This record gives sequence, structure tokens and C-alpha cells, in this order.
Amino acid sequence: MRNRRDRIAAVAVLSVAAMVSSCSGSRPPRPPAVLVGIHKIQHIVVIMQENRSFDSYFGTYPGADGIPMSNGRPTACAPDIAGSHCVSPYPDHFDVNRGGPHGHAAAVRDVNGTRMNGFVLTRRTTRGLCDEPNNPDCVQAGSAKDVMGYHTGSDLPNYWTYAHDFVLQDHMFEPDSSWSLPAHLFMVSGWSADCTRHNDPASCRNANQTPGLRPRTGDPLNPSSYKAPIYAWTDLTYLLHAQGVSWNYYVVPGIEPDCQNPATLSCAPVAQSPRTPGIWNPLPYFDTVQNDDQRENIQSVQQLYRAAKDGDLPHVAWVVPSGSVSEHPPARVSDGVAYVTSVVNALMSGPDWSSTAIFLAWDDWGGFYDHVVPPTVDRNGYGLRVPALVISPYARSGFVDHQVLSFDAYLKFIEDDFLNGQRLDPRTDGRPDPRPSVRENAPILGDLARDFDFSHAPRPPVLLPVHPKSTLVG
Repeated sequence: MRNRRDRIAAVAVLSVAAMVSSCSGSRPPRPPAVLVGIHKIQHIVVIMQENRSFDSYFGTYPGADGIPMSNGRPTACAPDIAGSHCVSPYPDHFDVNRGGPHGHAAAVRDVNGTRMNGFVLTRRTTRGLCDEPNNPDCVQAGSAKDVMGYHTGSDLPNYWTYAHDFVLQDHMFEPDSSWSLPAHLFMVSGWSADCTRHNDPASCRNANQTPGLRPRTGDPLNPSSYKAPIYAWTDLTYLLHAQGVSWNYYVVPGIEPDCQNPATLSCAPVAQSPRTPGIWNPLPYFDTVQNDDQRENIQSVQQLYRAAKDGDLPHVAWVVPSGSVSEHPPARVSDGVAYVTSVVNALMSGPDWSSTAIFLAWDDWGGFYDHVVPPTVDRNGYGLRVPALVISPYARSGFVDHQVLSFDAYLKFIEDDFLNGQRLDPRTDGRPDPRPSVRENAPILGDLARDFDFSHAPRPPVLLPVHPKSTLVG
């Protein structure tokens, strides 16, 4: 119950805290006696799913910037082999989809200048058919036109209900044009890099495709001999820890989704748990997390369910799936919906719901069609559009947010809410690194605060069935 006690204590000792803070720069800022604006949000939960484009999930959602249509028929058409014919977007009700390659080279081919029509050819002509479903540089068996399929509201009733009752963001872009690992690094740090020396942020260099997560090498009977990447640059947990802001990173135990090397055609399944750093769990590799002795903050998702029930949520939480509930092809869409719904229901049912904001997104486009050209921000992107939702008792109801956003907006909102607007800025954060830009300050980046209306009382939960009736088949 520590967060509830902290909030009560903050009200009781506000005047004392103000005097103490004037004498000590190390004491974290306490919330005001009456929380206003975004500070009414005392718990931010980022739920990150996998490998879907915006058009593949919400391309026909009313009022959204969806698939271009004329008389109810898609007008787009992606060329197939030798230009002999093309494939238009079509409703795909299959529960299991295949998607396409989704590394940086695939993103360039899919965008195809600004034509947004390379998806089928990229899928068709990619060499490296393999049995490893989550390798971004190879493809699975199946029809190449699968990448042009989209799901309807009847396929995804829970996600569309969240969009209808809360906020749908139709210009959320992956933070860089690449695959899962860089996207997750951006999610927690605003950058993806390759470093050569521990505790030396200056040794890091931009890497939007291969950020140092090399294949494990060494004695299979001696895991300590395995080589690990060096993540020496500054991540958000460093700022949170320094200001006394609680955080956790929750992992669903299961199978790690991706090969350690994105160029490898196949790899043996690797177990995933809070104690196994990997593609979707990179924080244990960060020097900052190790130096601050924060590895215990990386926990099983069961701890999230317990914290939600007990009213003991941290101020900031990230939640990542295992392969089977990730929606990453070929995982079943319905299994991902059930998992996400169970997490949202748990958060809504707990005592902290009235002060919680849930940001739900998908980490990259997974090779699926999208029609919007990604904006240029710095040398890293953005990447292609992904679905994104805001679920909160203060979220605007039935609102489609057309702002340009990326995962950098999550960092910005967290920093504005809990860190007095401090940024992951090499000039001010105490650990200067050579990142190309301060992504939270990009002029094009929207402000998530616009998705909230804090003028009314917190809205009640919208609890949904974990296994809704849908038109998904197969």
C-alpha cells in the first residue's frame, strides 16, 4: 500500500516538505495537496503488444485516418510479382496471421519512397523462409497477400470498445523504422544504440537495427560465460530512481519471442522470465539499472495483478507479453486480446483505477499494410504507424487523437507528470551520451495530455469479457 500511504502523507506534510525541499536538492518532489491536471494521474501503465499496423487493426474504424476507400472499397493496391497484378486491402478474419519481414530494410521497401505500396513485394521476394516466427529478417510459409489483410471491429470487439469509450490514436508511429528490440529500447530510453564500454555513455553509437544484442556465446553449461550487450546510455529509470519515483517492468513468463541475432534464420526457443534479459526485456542489461540496484523492479506479470488488487501500483509500469499472448505472428490474435483484457480489467478493478492511465500500443508494424507515410524526425525515424489507445478514468470519451505521436510521447508524459519536465537530455541528465536528438522535444511530437479531460470526476471501469464473441476464425 506504499503509494496510498505516500499520497496521504503528502497532504499531511505539504508545508514541511516545501521547507525541506528548499534545503535539500536530493529530496524527490511531493505531489501538491490537491492534484490538478495530469498530476491526477499517479500511475502510468504502458502495455506493449507486438507487430501490427494501424490499418491492420483500425483501418475501418469510424472517424480514424484509415484505409482509403471509395464506395466502401479500398482504393489502394500493392503490386505483386513483376507488376502483373496488385493486391488491395481486404478483410481477414483469420485468428492467425503471417505478416512480413519487419527490419529496417523491410521498412524502407514497404514505404517505397512515399508510395506505401511495397508490402506484398517485400513479403514475396524476401529470402530466408524459416520456422522461427519472430525473426524480423525472414518470413513464414503462407500467402504473401496476408500482409494486406485487415481485421474488423467484429474481430476485435474489445479493442474497438476501448477505442469507442476512451481514446484511439491514429497517428502513433513506431519510434524508429525497425523491429522489436530497437522499439523496446526507445520505449524505455528514447534511443537505440551499440556501446563498447560499460558505464561510458560516450562509447555508444546510434544503432536502429542492431543495437548490440549479439548471439549468446560461451559454454552452454555455464551461462555466466555468455556475452551480453552493453547498454551504457541513459534510460528513463535512471531519472525516476534519482527522483524517488517508483517503477516496475512486468514480464509475462513464457518463450522469448525473437532470435538474439535478427539475421539468424532460426533459433531454439529461449525461456523468458523477469530474470532473463532479452528482446522484450532489455532493462537488465542497462548499466543504470544495475548500478542503482534496480533489477528487482523487473518482475513477473503476476506481481502486477497483485499490485493492482492491493492498490499498490508503482508510479510507472511497463508490461510486456510472452510470445503466445503477444499477437506477434503467428500467435493468435484472440489470445492477445484475452491477455490484454485481463490486465486492463485488473487495473480497472483495483483501488488505483481512479488515478491510472493505461497506454496500449503495438511495438512495430509487423510487415502489415499501412497507408500513412512516416514523418522524418531525426536519423532514426519515425517508423510505420501502429495501433495505440489511451484508457483512463480521465480519458476523453470516443475521441480520435490525430496528433503525430511515437513512444517518445510516453516518456514525455511521464517526465511531465513525475519529473517536473526533466528530459533524457545529455546536457542536463548527468550522463551525457551522443544520442542524435532529445526525442521528447521534437517539434512534431504531440502532447498526450490532450487526450484527457480532468474537469470531471473519474469515470467508472469498463470491464469486458476476457474471451469476447468475435468473427475470428481458424
